[in-house]
Amino acid sequence: MKKIDLVFRTVGERTSKIALDLAVKNIGPSGVRILENVKPFSLAVQQMLAAEYDCDFAVFMDADCLILEDMRPFLQENTLPYADCYVLDKFRGHIHCGVHIARIDVVRAMQKVGVPQDDAKYALRPESRIRDLALAQMGLEKVFKPFKIYHDYLQYCRDIFAKYALRELRSRTDYHQAKLTACQETWEMQEGDLDFLVANCAIAWARETVKLNASTQEISKVIEALPDIAVRQLREKGIAEKGPLTWQEVEEFSAKVNPPNPFKSEFKSEPVKIFGIGLSQTGTKSLTQALHMLGFNVAHCPDDEMTLKELAAGNYNFSILKDMDGIADITVAPFYAQLDKLFPGSKFILTVRDKESWMKSVGDNFGKPVFEGLPSNENTMQLRRQLRAAVYGSYTFQEEQFYQAYASHCQKVTEYFQSRPESLLVLNVFQGEGWEKLCPFLNLPVLERPFPLVEK
Repeated sequence: MKKIDLVFRTVGERTSKIALDLAVKNIGPSGVRILENVKPFSLAVQQMLAAEYDCDFAVFMDADCLILEDMRPFLQENTLPYADCYVLDKFRGHIHCGVHIARIDVVRAMQKVGVPQDDAKYALRPESRIRDLALAQMGLEKVFKPFKIYHDYLQYCRDIFAKYALRELRSRTDYHQAKLTACQETWEMQEGDLDFLVANCAIAWARETVKLNASTQEISKVIEALPDIAVRQLREKGIAEKGPLTWQEVEEFSAKVNPPNPFKSEFKSEPVKIFGIGLSQTGTKSLTQALHMLGFNVAHCPDDEMTLKELAAGNYNFSILKDMDGIADITVAPFYAQLDKLFPGSKFILTVRDKESWMKSVGDNFGKPVFEGLPSNENTMQLRRQLRAAVYGSYTFQEEQFYQAYASHCQKVTEYFQSRPESLLVLNVFQGEGWEKLCPFLNLPVLERPFPLVEK
């Protein structure tokens, strides 16, 4: 029986007490260590690494996570040196954050790294930075595992403000700004949700207040002051804080976000997946959001190191698909035939768009070197460039060449599936197509709510 330590970090989040109860129930730890109200987060990380551990694995967890799945079977069988958990984040969809599972040798290596000096990456992401340095020294890589964990739901407004001011500071490259903007566009569909209003206010405040050329020291001071800044900003804007969280609210939330999924149970004996094989800017983000609303855990354009290395090796039986329901966008779009053979009976969705609006959107998004400045190593960036070049024949935007690649892709896909209409759905979300086509294709009742549309 493996010994699992739980390290629970809280700064008074609205979910703190219930999140801890759920974690103890679903992790079954041998010991629990609570870091309470240790600020800034860099100091919490230092205290976390100064502790003595007598366990096989440590689960480091933030109080803004609600674990609604029994993780004990995985934890007892697990031998991975480090696993980042895929969670469903209210603001950003399926991401890996909030719950981290580290083997004790990785914890020991992190303890030896020390605090990097004048390191912007450490200032913005102290735990991640130390962990990445330790894994690099050990020659190890992280692995991503999805669980039914919900992140940043049911939180206090002040914590949302502080978090999304920090999110803006962490997103100051073209690539990450584009990702943050795409998230904000999905928030616009959630009318009347106070959390999204607060997050937008926080991003606007950070952009107006913290200069792009701010030093590491200046950014560190802002981060340290964010909790107090959040309270003042909300008071100035007349936004009232929420009351304490109740179990009833959590139960109602759980019922809402965990609808039964007849499609998955129908094919439970086969490794059936859903693949969004439309090219970039054809509505793949809208499709992914819609699939999330239907209860499917689909990754949009995953670019983690493991997936990229598997792509480079021509291995399309992606590790990420062991636990996820599918993948959408350029990561899988060219490889539909290989995926069809690997996962027989799967569903393929080709998102399309009229030429004029597609060319404008692709030109706006691909007309600049979006991968420059990414906090990744050069090998990873090179793999991303190669993937774009493999699909479009060019890393940079070439109007005629890109459209020829798009038209050829659509023609080849429809020809490949022409005798199997049950396997392919062609969907144009920009012309108003949505639930009335998607739900019957997946053998689900038509959802009676607006279909998500990310305008890009």
